[in-house]
Amino acid sequence: MEANSFKVGDKAVHPAHGVGEVTGIEAREIAGSKAQFYVLKILETGMKVMVPVNAPESVGLRAIMSKREAEKVMDVFRVLERSVGNGPWNRRQRAYNEMIKSGSPYEVAKVLRDLYAIKFKNEKDLSYGERRLMEQARGLLFKEIALAKKVTETAIEEEIATIFSPAQAAPAAN
Repeated sequence: MEANSFKVGDKAVHPAHGVGEVTGIEAREIAGSKAQFYVLKILETGMKVMVPVNAPESVGLRAIMSKREAEKVMDVFRVLERSVGNGPWNRRQRAYNEMIKSGSPYEVAKVLRDLYAIKFKNEKDLSYGERRLMEQARGLLFKEIALAKKVTETAIEEEIATIFSPAQAAPAAN
């Protein structure tokens, strides 16, 4: 499906809000010119977002990933490396926020991988900022992967928890 050919009932991914359903196409007049907009209802929050029909890619609106692509995104969790170094939290947070804003499911998965590694490998509680970032990334990624793989979000959560469980983890390299 082309990025600019959504129909009512289609699911689409908004980079800042996650998976939504196109509930309508409305004409609006803005600054004296008429334009058509997709009305997207975000599944996670129920929020209504309007995206220009003639340029959905300008906001990063895209179709749900394929099952094969979802598997590739899941592979990101299996790579034992950190995408952002061990610097101060504010520097890492800026880098993570940029990765999330990119709209790339691979970048969002890297943020989650790093945060899961901190949580499970270091057996330390995440800070408030880290937990908030993790929830944001999970909200953007898990629903889409679950839809692509035709499983529940809980199944995705369990698959990732298994990857990070101590029994599965390889010894850390020094």
